[in-house]
Amino acid sequence: MRALITGASSGIGRDMALYLAQKGWDLVIVARRTERLLQLKEQIKNVDVMCITADLSKTDECKRVYEETKGAQIDMLINNAGFGLAGDFVDTDLDTELQMVDTNVKALHTLTKLYLKDFVKRDSGRILNVASIASFMPGPLLATYYATKNYVLRLTQAIYKELKKKGSKVTVSALCPGPINTEFFDVANVKFLIAGVKSEYVAKLAVDKALKGKLIILPGIVKVVPFLLRLVPQKLVMSILYKVQSIRKG
Repeated sequence: MRALITGASSGIGRDMALYLAQKGWDLVIVARRTERLLQLKEQIKNVDVMCITADLSKTDECKRVYEETKGAQIDMLINNAGFGLAGDFVDTDLDTELQMVDTNVKALHTLTKLYLKDFVKRDSGRILNVASIASFMPGPLLATYYATKNYVLRLTQAIYKELKKKGSKVTVSALCPGPINTEFFDVANVKFLIAGVKSEYVAKLAVDKALKGKLIILPGIVKVVPFLLRLVPQKLVMSILYKVQSIRKG
Protein backbone atom coordinates (compact mmCIF):
# COMPACT_ATOMS: atom_id res chain seq x y z
CA MET A 1 0.00 0.00 0.00
CA ARG A 2 1.21 3.52 -0.81
CA ALA A 3 0.05 6.92 0.44
CA LEU A 4 0.76 10.32 -1.07
CA ILE A 5 0.84 13.16 1.46
CA THR A 6 1.06 16.85 0.58
CA GLY A 7 2.42 19.34 3.08
CA ALA A 8 4.42 16.48 4.53
CA SER A 9 7.43 18.49 5.69
CA SER A 10 5.93 19.45 9.07
CA GLY A 11 2.93 19.29 11.39
CA ILE A 12 0.08 16.88 10.76
CA GLY A 13 1.41 15.86 7.36
CA ARG A 14 4.73 14.80 8.83
CA ASP A 15 3.04 12.92 11.66
CA MET A 16 0.69 11.16 9.26
CA ALA A 17 3.69 10.03 7.24
CA LEU A 18 5.41 8.64 10.34
CA TYR A 19 2.26 6.85 11.47
CA LEU A 20 1.56 5.31 8.07
CA ALA A 21 5.18 4.17 7.87
CA GLN A 22 4.70 2.42 11.23
CA LYS A 23 1.73 0.63 9.66
CA GLY A 24 3.93 -0.53 6.77
CA TRP A 25 2.73 1.86 4.08
CA ASP A 26 5.12 3.08 1.39
CA LEU A 27 5.05 6.84 1.01
CA VAL A 28 5.21 9.68 -1.47
CA ILE A 29 5.85 12.86 0.51
CA VAL A 30 5.34 16.24 -1.16
CA ALA A 31 6.26 19.74 0.03
CA ARG A 32 8.12 22.89 -1.00
CA ARG A 33 11.04 22.37 1.38
CA THR A 34 13.38 19.72 0.02
CA GLU A 35 15.60 19.67 3.10
CA ARG A 36 12.64 18.94 5.39
CA LEU A 37 11.47 16.13 3.12
CA LEU A 38 14.91 14.53 3.10
CA GLN A 39 15.12 14.79 6.90
CA LEU A 40 11.78 13.00 7.18
CA LYS A 41 12.85 10.34 4.72
CA GLU A 42 15.98 9.75 6.79
CA GLN A 43 13.80 9.03 9.83
CA ILE A 44 11.81 6.35 8.03
CA LYS A 45 13.76 3.12 7.52
CA ASN A 46 11.20 0.34 7.11
CA VAL A 47 9.30 1.42 3.96
CA ASP A 48 9.96 2.98 0.56
CA VAL A 49 9.80 6.78 0.60
CA MET A 50 9.68 8.96 -2.51
CA CYS A 51 10.25 12.71 -2.08
CA ILE A 52 8.78 15.27 -4.47
CA THR A 53 9.55 18.95 -4.11
CA ALA A 54 6.66 20.99 -5.49
CA ASP A 55 4.93 24.33 -5.03
CA LEU A 56 1.31 23.21 -5.10
CA SER A 57 0.01 26.76 -5.42
CA LYS A 58 0.86 26.27 -9.11
CA THR A 59 -1.54 24.01 -10.99
CA ASP A 60 1.20 22.78 -13.32
CA GLU A 61 3.11 21.55 -10.28
CA CYS A 62 0.06 19.61 -9.08
CA LYS A 63 -0.22 17.98 -12.49
CA ARG A 64 3.50 17.17 -12.43
CA VAL A 65 3.11 15.41 -9.07
CA TYR A 66 0.33 13.30 -10.55
CA GLU A 67 2.30 12.46 -13.69
CA GLU A 68 5.32 11.40 -11.62
CA THR A 69 3.24 9.09 -9.42
CA LYS A 70 0.35 7.77 -11.50
CA GLY A 71 2.29 4.62 -12.32
CA ALA A 72 3.05 3.90 -8.67
CA GLN A 73 -0.56 3.02 -7.74
CA ILE A 74 -1.38 5.45 -4.97
CA ASP A 75 -3.82 3.84 -2.54
CA MET A 76 -4.41 6.87 -0.33
CA LEU A 77 -4.21 10.59 -1.13
CA ILE A 78 -3.88 12.98 1.80
CA ASN A 79 -4.41 16.62 0.82
CA ASN A 80 -2.81 18.37 3.76
CA ALA A 81 -0.93 21.33 2.23
CA GLY A 82 -2.34 24.70 3.23
CA PHE A 83 -1.81 27.88 5.23
CA GLY A 84 -3.70 30.85 6.71
CA LEU A 85 -3.40 34.62 7.01
CA ALA A 86 -4.94 36.80 9.72
CA GLY A 87 -6.16 40.37 9.42
CA ASP A 88 -8.99 42.54 8.14
CA PHE A 89 -9.89 41.45 4.62
CA VAL A 90 -9.47 45.00 3.34
CA ASP A 91 -5.89 45.10 4.69
CA THR A 92 -4.46 41.63 4.03
CA ASP A 93 -2.14 41.16 1.09
CA LEU A 94 -4.00 40.13 -2.08
CA ASP A 95 -1.14 38.14 -3.59
CA THR A 96 -0.72 36.12 -0.39
CA GLU A 97 -4.45 35.45 -0.25
CA LEU A 98 -4.57 34.32 -3.87
CA GLN A 99 -1.65 31.98 -3.16
CA MET A 100 -3.65 30.66 -0.22
CA VAL A 101 -6.68 30.01 -2.44
CA ASP A 102 -4.42 28.28 -4.96
CA THR A 103 -2.87 26.08 -2.26
CA ASN A 104 -5.87 25.39 -0.01
CA VAL A 105 -8.47 25.06 -2.79
CA LYS A 106 -7.09 24.70 -6.31
CA ALA A 107 -4.33 22.26 -5.42
CA LEU A 108 -6.66 20.09 -3.35
CA HIS A 109 -9.31 20.22 -6.08
CA THR A 110 -6.81 19.33 -8.80
CA LEU A 111 -5.18 16.42 -6.99
CA THR A 112 -8.52 15.06 -5.78
CA LYS A 113 -9.88 15.09 -9.32
CA LEU A 114 -6.84 13.44 -10.88
CA TYR A 115 -6.38 10.65 -8.35
CA LEU A 116 -10.10 10.06 -7.83
CA LYS A 117 -10.50 9.17 -11.50
CA ASP A 118 -7.92 6.41 -11.06
CA PHE A 119 -9.45 5.25 -7.78
CA VAL A 120 -12.92 4.99 -9.30
CA LYS A 121 -11.63 3.04 -12.29
CA ARG A 122 -10.12 0.36 -10.09
CA ASP A 123 -12.83 0.73 -7.39
CA SER A 124 -10.42 1.21 -4.51
CA GLY A 125 -8.66 4.07 -2.77
CA ARG A 126 -8.96 6.58 0.05
CA ILE A 127 -8.84 10.38 -0.03
CA LEU A 128 -8.34 12.38 3.16
CA ASN A 129 -8.79 16.14 2.79
CA VAL A 130 -7.53 18.23 5.69
CA ALA A 131 -10.16 20.87 6.39
CA SER A 132 -10.68 22.54 9.79
CA ILE A 133 -13.34 23.26 12.38
CA ALA A 134 -13.32 26.58 10.49
CA SER A 135 -15.11 24.70 7.70
CA PHE A 136 -18.40 25.07 9.57
CA MET A 137 -18.21 28.84 10.14
CA PRO A 138 -17.59 32.28 8.67
CA GLY A 139 -14.25 33.69 9.83
CA PRO A 140 -13.94 37.43 10.31
CA LEU A 141 -10.24 38.40 10.52
CA LEU A 142 -9.37 35.07 8.89
CA ALA A 143 -11.95 35.44 6.12
CA THR A 144 -10.09 33.85 3.23
CA TYR A 145 -8.75 30.94 5.26
CA TYR A 146 -12.19 30.06 6.65
CA ALA A 147 -13.71 30.35 3.17
CA THR A 148 -11.13 27.94 1.72
CA LYS A 149 -11.84 25.38 4.42
CA ASN A 150 -15.59 25.69 3.85
CA TYR A 151 -14.84 24.76 0.23
CA VAL A 152 -12.81 21.72 1.28
CA LEU A 153 -15.57 20.36 3.50
CA ARG A 154 -18.41 20.92 1.04
CA LEU A 155 -16.48 19.48 -1.89
CA THR A 156 -15.63 16.39 0.16
CA GLN A 157 -19.24 15.90 1.25
CA ALA A 158 -20.53 16.19 -2.31
CA ILE A 159 -17.99 13.69 -3.66
CA TYR A 160 -18.83 11.31 -0.81
CA LYS A 161 -22.50 11.31 -1.83
CA GLU A 162 -21.69 10.82 -5.51
CA LEU A 163 -19.50 7.82 -4.70
CA LYS A 164 -22.20 6.30 -2.50
CA LYS A 165 -24.73 6.64 -5.29
CA LYS A 166 -22.36 4.81 -7.67
CA GLY A 167 -21.87 2.02 -5.16
CA SER A 168 -18.13 2.73 -5.26
CA LYS A 169 -15.73 1.30 -2.70
CA VAL A 170 -13.66 4.51 -2.89
CA THR A 171 -14.00 6.74 0.18
CA VAL A 172 -13.38 10.41 0.88
CA SER A 173 -12.98 11.98 4.30
CA ALA A 174 -12.61 15.49 5.71
CA LEU A 175 -10.50 16.08 8.79
CA CYS A 176 -11.87 19.06 10.76
CA PRO A 177 -9.59 19.70 13.74
CA GLY A 178 -9.50 22.64 16.12
CA PRO A 179 -6.21 24.19 17.31
CA ILE A 180 -3.21 21.87 16.91
CA ASN A 181 0.35 22.34 18.13
CA THR A 182 1.98 23.00 14.75
CA GLU A 183 3.66 25.95 13.02
CA PHE A 184 0.36 26.92 11.35
CA PHE A 185 -0.42 29.72 13.78
CA ASP A 186 3.06 31.20 13.41
CA VAL A 187 2.58 31.36 9.64
CA ALA A 188 -0.94 32.82 10.00
CA ASN A 189 0.31 35.32 12.61
CA VAL A 190 -2.26 34.41 15.26
CA LYS A 191 -2.00 33.07 18.81
CA PHE A 192 -3.67 30.20 20.65
CA LEU A 193 -6.43 31.04 23.10
CA ILE A 194 -6.54 27.47 24.35
CA ALA A 195 -3.95 24.76 24.35
CA GLY A 196 -3.75 22.96 21.02
CA VAL A 197 -4.02 19.19 20.87
CA LYS A 198 -1.02 17.12 19.91
CA SER A 199 -0.40 16.78 16.20
CA GLU A 200 0.52 13.11 16.63
CA TYR A 201 -2.89 12.35 18.15
CA VAL A 202 -4.78 14.10 15.35
CA ALA A 203 -2.66 12.42 12.67
CA LYS A 204 -3.28 8.93 14.05
CA LEU A 205 -7.00 9.52 14.54
CA ALA A 206 -7.39 10.97 11.05
CA VAL A 207 -5.60 8.10 9.32
CA ASP A 208 -7.47 5.43 11.26
CA LYS A 209 -10.88 7.01 10.65
CA ALA A 210 -10.15 7.67 6.95
CA LEU A 211 -9.15 4.04 6.44
CA LYS A 212 -12.54 3.09 7.86
CA GLY A 213 -14.31 5.45 5.42
CA LYS A 214 -15.49 8.02 7.98
CA LEU A 215 -16.77 11.14 6.20
CA ILE A 216 -16.19 13.90 8.78
CA ILE A 217 -13.44 13.43 11.35
CA LEU A 218 -13.68 15.69 14.41
CA PRO A 219 -10.89 15.20 16.98
CA GLY A 220 -11.56 15.77 20.66
CA ILE A 221 -13.87 18.43 22.00
CA VAL A 222 -14.58 19.97 18.58
CA LYS A 223 -17.10 17.15 18.03
CA VAL A 224 -19.72 19.35 19.69
CA VAL A 225 -19.11 22.43 17.51
CA PRO A 226 -21.30 21.53 14.48
CA PHE A 227 -24.20 20.74 16.84
CA LEU A 228 -23.80 23.98 18.80
CA LEU A 229 -23.62 26.04 15.61
CA ARG A 230 -27.10 24.85 14.68
CA LEU A 231 -28.42 26.42 17.89
CA VAL A 232 -26.72 29.82 17.63
CA PRO A 233 -27.72 32.62 15.20
CA GLN A 234 -25.09 33.27 12.51
CA LYS A 235 -24.69 36.93 13.47
CA LEU A 236 -23.86 35.93 17.02
CA VAL A 237 -21.38 33.35 15.73
CA MET A 238 -19.68 36.04 13.65
CA SER A 239 -19.52 38.40 16.62
CA ILE A 240 -17.98 35.73 18.84
CA LEU A 241 -15.45 34.74 16.17
CA TYR A 242 -14.48 38.37 15.56
CA LYS A 243 -13.78 38.76 19.26
CA VAL A 244 -11.79 35.51 19.38
CA GLN A 245 -9.68 36.39 16.35
CA SER A 246 -9.07 39.91 17.70
CA ILE A 247 -7.62 38.42 20.89
CA ARG A 248 -5.54 35.93 18.91
CA LYS A 249 -4.05 38.72 16.85
CA GLY A 250 -3.15 40.59 20.01
